Order: sequence, then C-alpha cells, then structure tokens
Amino acid sequence: MIDLAALKGSSFVVLGLARSGLATARALAAAGVGCVAWDDNAGSRAAAVDAGVELADPGSIDWRRITALIISPGIPSHLPAPHPVAAAARAAGKKIICDVEMLARAVPKACFVAITGTNGKSTTTALIGHILVQAGVPCEVGGNIGRGALDLAPLAEGGVYVLELSSYQLELLETFRANVAVWLNVTPDHLDRHGDMAGYVAAKVNIFARQQAGDCAVIGIDDEPSRAIYARTLPRPGITAVPVAFDRPVAGGVSFRAGRLIDADGYSVDFSDVPTLPGDHNAQNAACAWAACRWLDVPREKIVEGLRSYPGLPHRQERVACVGNVVYINDSKATNADATARALSSYRDIYWILGGQAKEGGVAPLAPYFDRIRHAFLIGEATDLFAGQLEGKLPYSRCGDLQSALDAAHSRAQRDAGGSAVVLLSPACASWDQWKSYEHRGDAFRAMARALPGARSLGMAA
Repeated sequence: MIDLAALKGSSFVVLGLARSGLATARALAAAGVGCVAWDDNAGSRAAAVDAGVELADPGSIDWRRITALIISPGIPSHLPAPHPVAAAARAAGKKIICDVEMLARAVPKACFVAITGTNGKSTTTALIGHILVQAGVPCEVGGNIGRGALDLAPLAEGGVYVLELSSYQLELLETFRANVAVWLNVTPDHLDRHGDMAGYVAAKVNIFARQQAGDCAVIGIDDEPSRAIYARTLPRPGITAVPVAFDRPVAGGVSFRAGRLIDADGYSVDFSDVPTLPGDHNAQNAACAWAACRWLDVPREKIVEGLRSYPGLPHRQERVACVGNVVYINDSKATNADATARALSSYRDIYWILGGQAKEGGVAPLAPYFDRIRHAFLIGEATDLFAGQLEGKLPYSRCGDLQSALDAAHSRAQRDAGGSAVVLLSPACASWDQWKSYEHRGDAFRAMARALPGARSLGMAA
C-alpha cells in the first residue's frame, strides 16, 4: 500500500468503491488523511464499511471542507451525464482526480512508465513489467490492470511503476508525469464518455503532459491519428520520441515485420515462435515494450529473455484448451471490432463465437477477415444485427448463449477440421447482456472448453 501521509491536512471524497476506489479509501484512512466515501451499490458500501471506510451520503457532504473528489474511472464526471456527486464537486469548485494522481502526489520522484492506446494496453503493460522483473529491476505493475494504483508497494530509488492508463484516468491527471509514455494506437472507442473522437484523443494525449527533458515518448504510428500525435510530439525539446511501425523501417525507431523486431541500429530479434504473442498487433505491443525497456537501459539479451518467457494474460487470445488438432482460444477482452480484427488476423480456419452488446458499426468492418472463418456462432443481444451483417458473406448459426455456441463450434470443428483449426471466442461486443464482465465471460469459456471430452488444458491455470 502507498503511504499517503504527505497529504495529511487534506480531506477527500472517494466516489466508487470497487477495486481502485476501495484501495484509495483504505490508503487514505491508513495514513490518517480525512476521507469519506460513497458508492451507489449497496454491496460495495457494505464491503467498504467492513474494511473500515467511513461512508457519507452524497447529500450530506460539506464541500467547503473537501480538498478534492477522487472518482473511480468507470464513473462519468462529464459525459454522457455527470454523476450527481461529480456535479456537486464541480459546482463547489473542487478538483476531480483519480487514484493515479494520488500516487503521483505521494511519490513525486518515482520513475513511471505509462501505457495507453485503444487496444493492447494490458498486454504491453504486463509485458514491460515481466521484462523488468526478469531483468532484476524492482517494479510494480497496476493502474487499469491488476491492482489499483494505491495498492501497489512503495519502491525505493531505481524502482519503476508500470501503469496501464485508460482515457478515463488520463483526463483526471493533474501532476502525474510519465518518464516513459507509451502510445500504442487509437481507434474510435468510449465516444459516449468523450463526446467524439477529438475528445477521446484529447484525453489520451494527456499521457504526454508534463514530460520533461530526458523523458521518452514511444508512439505507434500505424494509424493516422497516431501519426499526427507523433508529429506534434517529435519537436519537444529534450524529449526522445521513438516511433514504432509495422512492415517498414522507421528512422530512429523500432519496426516489426515477418516475425522480427528491428531496432533503430538494425539489431533484430526473432520472436515469431512466442505462442503468447501471436499476430501483428502483438508484434506492435512487443516493439513498444522493447523501446520502453531499452530507454530504461535494460540489456537487449534480457529483453529477449523476457519476450520469450512472457506467460500471456487471461482473456487476450489466451490458449485455454486443445482437443485433437483444434485449439480453443479465449479472447473475451475483444469488446470491439478493432480488437476482434487483431484476433481474426492471427489465425486461419476459425470457428468464431461472437456477440453480446454490440458497439457502433457491429462487425461490418471485419469483412476483410471473413475468408479466414469457416463458421460463425452468434450469441446475445447482437444476434439479429450480426446475422444481418453476415448474411450471404459467411455461414453462421444462432446459438443464443455461450455454452450452446461452444458446443456447436466444438462439434463442427471436430467433424470438419482435417488439419489444425481454432475455436475462437472473440465477441466484438461488451458482455453485460449475459455476464458481469468480460472476465466473467472469459472465465466461463475457459472452464467450458476445458470440460470438453478429450480436452487438454493449455496456458495458465484457471
């Protein structure tokens, strides 16, 4: 837990008592810093009380005594409509911040590596953390992945905090400075929270705010908005900008093509046989991790060792089971078409399970990958929409729920696949129509796949 004693004399309201909010309230209380909290969910409030957190009904808060509101990233402070507590804080002229900002205030001299992007954030964050640990560098990994920012351990000089940061968190930062800022890519997402694409990009760009001479910006430049960000970032005095590009050399940067990473000086490494990093999108993740770790002076051979020993993350093209020549892959984290495109581009002979709560555009943008798909199995609210978008383009079945879809995909794959094939859960949808979260959905798929007759478990334990 991070020591927040330096903030004594301040007083905060914590809104949202899930993972990050509860960790924040506990850290404030442990440091003797004034804090009251609220969550609209009665179960979360009860858990907070059990943890010793003082609750305050929103209507009873005296904002004159409050320094700032610390809001959980999932709770809107502006669009589509601000939470009433956020609206009250803003009306009282109070700052609205997040737990990552509190971490920055508590350890202002720490070294921070921050990672953002529409897709690939979690993999790149975990990969950088894994490489640093394997290289003997003290580090803590968290933020929008794993533990909340204030649940991380305090680090001595030389330690590194590796943080995944979402657009929701980035727009709430005020003093946080990324010594290494990693920008992977940007495609439309969360537009309801940011108004439009310009608002979404503006929130993400905060990852570069307050960088100073000697800092580094690693930027993937394979989409037009990211190239524009790189052009704006390049001329900043004293800040090293490292471009990362696919399938072409890039001056002063890192490229990835044909299963190889190629550094600015021509040094290259083959990582095509790393099963936990399949596809070009993971090559981008690995290249960005390479650039960040090189800036941190990690020896190349240590980075190579870390890439090869990376265990992968659950729900992100996670190989969970194998029956004969058919591999079952849990890509439940793919909650939009762009993320699913990354999975579809990584395999052939795909038996594709998709559906849930659809995002704007549905699966129409995935048409270039339809020749890789042998059959699609539709589930959830998006069934009618997706059936219309797939009609006449590839064969599909309406399955309703995940178990039915897996059973149908398994039966067809085992019957038809003469060689290797994959049964791929990559929904291109949010999960909330039938599941608590994408993790809940992915955990269920993993258990179902491993329960199939003759199944051999792959990857990490459940």
